[in-house]
Amino acid sequence: MPRHWTDVLPTAAAPATWGTTYLVTAELLPADRPLWSGALRALPAGLVLLAVTRRRPTGQWWWRSVTLGALNIGAFFPLLFVAAYRLPGGTAAVLGAAQPLLVAALGVALLGERPGRLPLLAALTAPLGVALVVLRPDAGLDPLGVAAGLAGTAAMAAGLVLTRRWGRPAGVGILAATSWQLVAGGLLILPVAAAVEGAPPALDTPALLGYAWLGLVGTALAYVLWFRGAARLPATRVSVLGALSPLTAAALGWLALDQALGPVQLAGFAIAVGAMVLGQAGRPGQPASSRGNSTGPSSPSDSAPAGSSAAAARGSTNRCAAAGPAAYDWSSSQRTSSTVQPSPARPAISRTSRTPTRVSSS
Repeated sequence: MPRHWTDVLPTAAAPATWGTTYLVTAELLPADRPLWSGALRALPAGLVLLAVTRRRPTGQWWWRSVTLGALNIGAFFPLLFVAAYRLPGGTAAVLGAAQPLLVAALGVALLGERPGRLPLLAALTAPLGVALVVLRPDAGLDPLGVAAGLAGTAAMAAGLVLTRRWGRPAGVGILAATSWQLVAGGLLILPVAAAVEGAPPALDTPALLGYAWLGLVGTALAYVLWFRGAARLPATRVSVLGALSPLTAAALGWLALDQALGPVQLAGFAIAVGAMVLGQAGRPGQPASSRGNSTGPSSPSDSAPAGSSAAAARGSTNRCAAAGPAAYDWSSSQRTSSTVQPSPARPAISRTSRTPTRVSSS
């Protein structure tokens, strides 16, 4: 196995973990509270990491942490929430899958890095595969929803390119740097959640378990792995891995919610997975010296990565959550517009008696 795959595989675990957001949200979390779900996911996870590391920002890293937290979480979650409510879930997922192209463009502008031919081809192909898995032929295009989805995607792409450009302060580890972004982003979402959704939702045992999974694994661990990959691998290569989020959500929908995958969806899986493998082909470019940060990330020949998070779903049969980085955790934004149709062969798994929500993507 090429040496760089020891960095690729842990990084790929982040979007795969984000892909569990839809199932956890649909089955365990309070319905129609996406902003509170985003705040309850990001802020506690950031506080846990902050307590473990006991490191606070100093000097310019106060405003840098707020900026990065706003782009990667604080702005991304609400924009994704708007897109999820106004667009079919498959459309929202395709907008997120286009993030590698934005990352490549921003990498050229902000980092002076040009993606290699294979990663660029993968960035063009992966959204096609995701579209085949999640997009319905009759999907509508609401202008405001499209604008919000593209703005959210651009915010996350810009946040992660800046994460790569600024690196980390000398002597500060990835856990501490991640905690600063999560805390800043969570604090920015809190007043928006209170203004839009009112008081926090009541939490029963399943909800507590769901938030524990999303906070500790789907946010704290996943963001650490994602930002680690952002520092070690060329950016376009990293961002292409984000397609694992919608693919994981669709696969879990088939396994746990009895949702069928037809020939078109399976072909989309093959195309997207092939694009992700293609995007990692060859040796990454050699790191350049970091820009003004002794522990900052390297600057390889591709640009910085893109994350994910989560989105909202609408209707009485959907449950909502805002999720993270990164590259775009679109799983919780998927609604009943998916091309993945329920199969009558098996009963659905659900903690409630309602009809299971169809998973379109991640």
